Amino acid sequence: MKKEIYLDNNSTTKIDDEVLKAMMPFLQEKYGNANSLHNKGIEVRRELKKAINTIYTELGSNDNDDIIITSGATESINWILKGIYFDKILNSKEKKHIITTSVEHPAVLQTCKFLESLGVEITYLPVNNNGVIEIQDFIDSIKENTIMTSIMWVNNETGMIFPIEKISKICKEKNILFATDATQAIGKIKIDLKNTNIDFLAFSAHKFHGPKGVGGLFIKNSQKLSPLFHGGEHMGGRRSGTLNTAGIIGCAKALELANKNLIKENTTVLELKNHLEDELLKIPHTFVVGEKNQRVQNTCLISIRGVEGEAMLFDLNKAGIFASTGSACASEDLEANPILSAIGSDKELAHTAIRLSLSRFNTKDEIDYVIEVFKKSVKRLREISSSKIDN
Repeated sequence: MKKEIYLDNNSTTKIDDEVLKAMMPFLQEKYGNANSLHNKGIEVRRELKKAINTIYTELGSNDNDDIIITSGATESINWILKGIYFDKILNSKEKKHIITTSVEHPAVLQTCKFLESLGVEITYLPVNNNGVIEIQDFIDSIKENTIMTSIMWVNNETGMIFPIEKISKICKEKNILFATDATQAIGKIKIDLKNTNIDFLAFSAHKFHGPKGVGGLFIKNSQKLSPLFHGGEHMGGRRSGTLNTAGIIGCAKALELANKNLIKENTTVLELKNHLEDELLKIPHTFVVGEKNQRVQNTCLISIRGVEGEAMLFDLNKAGIFASTGSACASEDLEANPILSAIGSDKELAHTAIRLSLSRFNTKDEIDYVIEVFKKSVKRLREISSSKIDN
């Protein structure tokens, strides 16, 4: 049987067996609508309440906060930004400025572009050579009309941890709303929302071994945020639509397991990632974006000079290794990697960025195999590239 090694966990993760087991009854026997008054609905409503309470507990949320179940972080992010537009910006003569970064997920960047078309002023903060923003740049970007800041907790490409605590503290002092995309943080960093100044937080279950199509939106102190969806009284009237019962059950179980496995993330997964990274850095003309101690445990974005991204990805895929790639030199087939562009990588030489993102299900044998294949592929592709130049 052909080897299959999955190292694209920042894109999505396999569902944990325990999560699937918890979900199955709600896909088969317990299929009632939680809003129904009959026994089939009542039994589901009871279990849903337990699951949502688990989500509150695992994220360290207070009872006076709201955690609304959504289809995932993209919906949650759209809801935050568009809700703030309707609630705070549309009819305001003063507050019309939002601060974000140039390396946010497209859900943030494209929504901000949409808001710009409606007259909102957006500042896109650059990142430094380490792939994060400078606090002073953030402070300097604050204006009298700044209403909100939206900055990711962990970058999906590099794994770099952004200074969320410092940023949120500044926002509170300046009376600026603060939102964060925590999609890549949950399961890698212990999150305790009771002890933060975060107003809004978005997440997706499929990033921490839960089901796809379900996630959440944390709203501090249950403050107003105009809904995206209208049509019913679901989720306390904040989000209409029949609840994804099995998804919510799975999300709660996955979140519980993610926190339970944080020790493994900080030991076993970190050791595997460091071993992989150390070996790959022995290849000449390579570098990894971001300092180790400022990154989450599972992510390595390695840049390789003189290798075409699609060819590298093809070699890895052929060997049963699944990763993701980008390139600082855009082509018709491969978009430019925003991080390499943002940190100003060498434009004269092609740099392929291969993102390798591990999970608690990877093994030492798998990583050793990846190292072997990776090195052989780089050597082969560089020889081909050199031959083309000579000819």
